[in-house]
Amino acid sequence: MASIAKQETSARADGIVLPLKVIVVAGAGVLILIIASFANTHEKDPSFITVAGGWFDFNRKHDEGAEFRLEYRSNKKIWLFKPFVTSAVASNGMTFVGAGVLIDIYLGPNWVVTPSFAVTWWQGKTKGLDLGHPIEFRSQVEMAYRFKNKSRLGLSISHYSNAKFAKKNPGTEALMLNYSSPLK
Repeated sequence: MASIAKQETSARADGIVLPLKVIVVAGAGVLILIIASFANTHEKDPSFITVAGGWFDFNRKHDEGAEFRLEYRSNKKIWLFKPFVTSAVASNGMTFVGAGVLIDIYLGPNWVVTPSFAVTWWQGKTKGLDLGHPIEFRSQVEMAYRFKNKSRLGLSISHYSNAKFAKKNPGTEALMLNYSSPLK
């Protein structure tokens, strides 16, 4: 009897925690959009070619290694969002190719925070890490220093996940050093 009561309490707690997490994440998203709408009054930046290198699967360490990435980041805005395309390869043979949107949030004249989201096509299951589905979603946040010539040097942290498109959804992370070169 006591175990049934404990299960019911646990079920009710989980039922409350999940909506609370959704509310917190949604609230954070709205806050980012509000900040971005005021912060994006900064002078218009050009499009960028971004090259990045870093540590793939640094968190879970199922099949860690190096990741190298190349992106084109457009300066064209769709409301608050700028589109980008991305391609990445990890030293374990995994590849990711996709496209998404980003927001540049300027913190003064020299610092830029860039949250982004991309849908990617993944290949390269290894013995140590199977991401479970060819469609992987990449969420990322980057903090970069913006030089006078508008180039940027920053650090980013990314999370890849298939959003439960498959039963297996281990996800993985990458910690990257990014350099964005402006296109004139």
